[in-house]
Amino acid sequence: MLDAIDAVDWGAIPGHPDWYEPARAARGLRALADAANLVEAAEAGSLLGGGIGHGHSAAVFPAAAVATPLLLDIAQQGHPAARDTVLGLVDEALSSYPHAEYTRVTTFYGTAVPICCAIAHQLRARTALLAGLGKRGRALLADAAEHWRFGIRECVADGTDTAAFGALVGCFPDGVHAAELHLVGEIAVLDEVALEYPPVEGSVEACLRVRGRRPGELSPGTVLFPAACGERVH
Repeated sequence: MLDAIDAVDWGAIPGHPDWYEPARAARGLRALADAANLVEAAEAGSLLGGGIGHGHSAAVFPAAAVATPLLLDIAQQGHPAARDTVLGLVDEALSSYPHAEYTRVTTFYGTAVPICCAIAHQLRARTALLAGLGKRGRALLADAAEHWRFGIRECVADGTDTAAFGALVGCFPDGVHAAELHLVGEIAVLDEVALEYPPVEGSVEACLRVRGRRPGELSPGTVLFPAACGERVH
């Protein structure tokens, strides 16, 4: 775990210059990985306050998206005393709003992904771990599901709308919602998107209806995120 923490160039991750302290991210994670009791775990969590978020202003930094898989490794491999601290830190990071100009991160599925959606992806990747950590772990998974992502594979015209077929991770909420459309670094907003066919159990295949848009406006490879996530600004 320590090698993975040290392998990150925390100083290269952008963050608000008045609040983000890269050294505290590395030191806090190392301290939490080494924590052997509740006091040490709490002290490490406090140290991380300026490394992945700013507790006093309830803000989250881009570094939180990088730190989340490391925190989950600590929850899995570290001392049991560190586990509750990890769950609290990740819960706070997922629910907090970022500062303006520091609201997005680069991932393998997008270059301007809202921080909350990137954290949610990391949580979904560790579903088995979190589900085994009791109510708090399951609550985190439920919260992560609200930060859905839809990758378009194929589109067909349906009247004045478009039926978009692809992979849905997370849970698209009932009703009609605005969505961000991401394609090759460009972002646009779709005002009316609804779930046409949900995935069946064990599958991610789904269909979304995009109202008032033609198939040519929704190229294969386009990724959709909740527009509300992109609007989160501290």
